[in-house]
Parts: sequence; C-alpha cells; structure tokens
Amino acid sequence: MISTTTTVEDGMVFERDVALTLSDGAVLRANVFRPESPGQYPVVMAMGAYGKDVHFEDAFNPQWQVLKRIYPELDSNGSTGRFLRWEVVDPERWVPDGFVVIQIDSRGTGRSEGYLDPFGPVETRDYYEWIEWAGIQPWSNGKVGLIGVSYLAIKQWQVAALNPPHLAAIVPWEGSSEFFRNGGHHGGILSNSFTFEWWPRQVLANQYGSGDSKHRDRITGERTTGPSLSSEILEGSRADHPNDRLTHSLDDAWNQARAANLPAITVPLLSAANWGGAGMHLRGNFEGFLRTGSAQKWLFAHIGTHYESFYLPHYVAIQKRFFNHFLRGDDNGWDREPPVQLAIRHADGTAAIRKEQAWPLARTQRVPLYLNAREGGLQSTAPSASGSVDFQAMKGAVSFTTAPFDAATEFTGPVTLTLWISSTTRDADIFAVLRVLDPAGEEVTYVGAHERVPMAQGWLRASRRKTDPERSTEWRPWHTHDDVQKLEPGQVYPLDVEIWPTSMVFPKGWRLSLTVQGHDYIVTAPGRMRHDHPEDRPAGEFGGVTTVHTGGEHASHLVMPLIAREQEA
Repeated sequence: MISTTTTVEDGMVFERDVALTLSDGAVLRANVFRPESPGQYPVVMAMGAYGKDVHFEDAFNPQWQVLKRIYPELDSNGSTGRFLRWEVVDPERWVPDGFVVIQIDSRGTGRSEGYLDPFGPVETRDYYEWIEWAGIQPWSNGKVGLIGVSYLAIKQWQVAALNPPHLAAIVPWEGSSEFFRNGGHHGGILSNSFTFEWWPRQVLANQYGSGDSKHRDRITGERTTGPSLSSEILEGSRADHPNDRLTHSLDDAWNQARAANLPAITVPLLSAANWGGAGMHLRGNFEGFLRTGSAQKWLFAHIGTHYESFYLPHYVAIQKRFFNHFLRGDDNGWDREPPVQLAIRHADGTAAIRKEQAWPLARTQRVPLYLNAREGGLQSTAPSASGSVDFQAMKGAVSFTTAPFDAATEFTGPVTLTLWISSTTRDADIFAVLRVLDPAGEEVTYVGAHERVPMAQGWLRASRRKTDPERSTEWRPWHTHDDVQKLEPGQVYPLDVEIWPTSMVFPKGWRLSLTVQGHDYIVTAPGRMRHDHPEDRPAGEFGGVTTVHTGGEHASHLVMPLIAREQEA
C-alpha cells in the first residue's frame, strides 16, 4: 500500500506520493513541494514517465557528469540536489522563491497506476485533471504554470490545447509540438533509434509495478516503481509504443490523437528551442510558437546541451521572471520584452542573444542558391546547362559548396530545398545537410542537444512528397503524409524538402556546403536520431541509385534566409 508522507525541512514542506483518483478511477501520484509559511502560491507542474523519485544522477549519469562540469554548483549553493530529477525544475531552487512545485508520475509509470500509453490522449486528460486539482488547493493562488523539457514539454503542448481553466502559462523547453513530423517520422522517414532504445531504457525501467527496476529512491531506499507485478500483468498493462510508431507510418488518426491542437492554445507561452536539437524538438518549438493561438507568446532559441540550458542560473532566472509575471502579476517588464530572442550562432561555436519582433525575421532576404552538378557548386544563378550526379542511396553522398564568402554572412531562419531527383527503385529517402566549411575546407560541427551536429538538417521520403498548398508557405513546405506516391524508376520528380530552422554567421573566407544522401548524417557514431529500421527502409525500395538533377528544366536550389549585417572583416 502506497501512502502519502509529509516532512518539513528548511522551510519547505515535502508531500511524497500525493494520490489523486481520476475520473475513470485510476490513481496517480505526485510529489508536492511547497513553502512552509501559510499562504497561497503559484504552482509550477510537470508530468512525465521518467520517475518522480528517480535521481537525475542515477538515471542519466553521463548527462549528470557533463552538467556538473558545466555547472559545478548544481547541487550546492542553494540546493542539496536531493530532489533533482531529469528534465524537471529543482524544488530547492523554486520553493524558496514562493512557488509550489508538483512532479507527477504519468499513468502507468513510477508510483502511478494504470495503462501505460506514452503521449496518448488519456494521459493528456490525466494532466488536465491534475492541473484543476492543483488550482483549487488551499496553498494555491489558482494559477498553474507548466514547465519541463522534452517529454514534459510535449505534454504541455497537448494539455494546453484542452484549456484547463486554472492553467495560466506554459514553458515548453525543447519539446516537439507535432507528434508525427517532429519526432516519429522526419519527412515521413521513421526515426527509430531513439524510440526503440528510449522505450526499454527510459520508460519500461519506470513502469509501475516493475520488480526488475534498478531505480531506488535515495531518501527512502524503496523501489521507485511501487509493488512488484508479474511480467504478464506488466505486458498487458502497456502499449507497444515502438511497434505503434512503426505501423502508423502515415499521419493517421493514431498520430493525430497525439498531436497538439496548437491553434486551440490560448495561454501565454515561452517556447525555448535549441539550435542543436535538430533530431526532434527544434522544429516543434518554432512551429509551436508560430501556430498557437496565444496572444502573448515568446520564442527563445539557445545553444548548448539539452540539459544545461534548463538548469543554469541565467536560464532559471528567465523562467522565473516569465512565471512571476503571469502567475503572480508582477510588473517586471516581461510583457514588454520583444517576442523573439535568438542566440545568433557564430562559426566558432559562440553565440550572442539578439532580440527581434517576428519569426521569420522581417528583414529576411530569401536568397536562392542553385545546385550545379557539373562543378559541385552552390551558386547564385541557375546553370543554363543540365547536369546530374548519382550516389548509392544507402551509403553514398553528393555535396554542393559555395565559393568562399567575401564578407561575414548571416543566415538565420527556415531553409527550403527544391530538389529534382530520379531513382532506380520505387522510393528514395533524402537526407539534406547544411555544413560549415572553414577556409581549409574542413567541416566545423557544433555542440548539440545530445551530440555533435552540423549546421542544419532536413529529411524527406520521396513517396511522401505531397504538400498541402494552404498550409505551405514560401519558407516551409507542409507535407500531408496522408498518401503514398511511389516513384517510376528513372522518372524525374521535384521534391520540396523542409530544412529545419537554423542560425549561423559565416566569417569571410568560409563556405556553406549542402550534402545530399540517402542515409543518416552522423558526426559522431553511433548517432542518437537514426533512421535505419529495415522494415521502414527495405533495401529493395531504398537501396538503389539516386540521381540529383540540376540546371535547365531541373533547377534544383536551396533558398537561404540571408540577414543583412554590417560589414565585418
């Protein structure tokens, strides 16, 4: 029997395993941290599948070690670190500032009962009920804010679309907002490695009732997954999420039930994107900012790892300032901040924050760069003569490179690629990569959310090339992913490839290169976001020769977002 326990220490009340019986009878549990002093406080909340009682260091030790090197004071100077959990706020740094912090084990995980179905609509409805519960507690001021990274950000987009009455603001930090396009199927290609590795390592290890879980609560010594249940009960109490991803290869009802209805979101939001998060969340934060119905919304793009940007004091101060305004009503100037704040990246890996009024930037010049198969170039004028170049789809690549820039050159914004291809097989996958080359011709890569990354990436399965003209824009094609249009071998087809948003300032003498291939571009093996499942990419369909056509009637070209700059050396 799991019961609630309450302790008080250093001015903070810790209620462990607070139970809420939901409308369908399932019992979910949360940890609640609140100020000891009587009063009514704003609530910041997160729901996730990674275990509210599993310490960050125990579950994600490599990431913990990296973060500790970047931020040695993580578990000192204001926090003991006892309550640090992966991708959620540290209660010891929030409660003293007058916030109630709630961390919920989602249905079927940790110490919450029920059927485990990640990102599903039932889980989203559970979150709604928790928000409404928190909004009417005697220690609550009636305003609930949501905050968290990745899974915990995805859930924010989903539940905010239901408009719980007590929800007052959200901070989805590095979290995809559109289930199919952002995470499951990039350009219609199954993103399998993360899902198939994430499921056993990060989710099943936390399933409610798992007696095999190695996770223990550091405070109590108890297993963090509640009572031990049989393997038969466990298997019958969960969805087969990897197989669901694999078998739902189009944007069908299953995927749409897990997509946030962004236009329905009306609460103020701060959407925090990571330029180096190209494999999952980057597009989601930009699309979330653009497509939500919120009248008050801000976009913040940063660099660095997936976790440092959430925990470093500078970023925590931004989060608190946002919530202090919308959960407390503080007149701290947040509402007068420009809606777009971007870390403009430089080729040496540094960045400087610049504030803007719109995304894409209002002064963007959309500059075409034409592919030249005969010379391997990217050039400002279309080649008059036709050309073509081949590559082996599963292992080859072709690259097209600009001349050295004659002055510092900034590209910040979404990128599109119109690519004319033919294939010897009935389908082809396109992996489009923007790369930074130094004056010696060596590629320069960057710290990403989880691994070294190039400047930008985009994906498209040729048979998923159909676009929706009403939802497409000049800077972002919208692929419907509701139809399969196979290729006729040897016939030439135009593809509109979406390359995810980027920012880079090239110094004088540096060059931009576009690499096109039919397999993952991995800077450092093995690569976190791979697309190599044999059932999704059978060799008979995808293992042929792909031809890129340029010039003449087939003027393949990039459209880059050029931003005017003062002349620099």
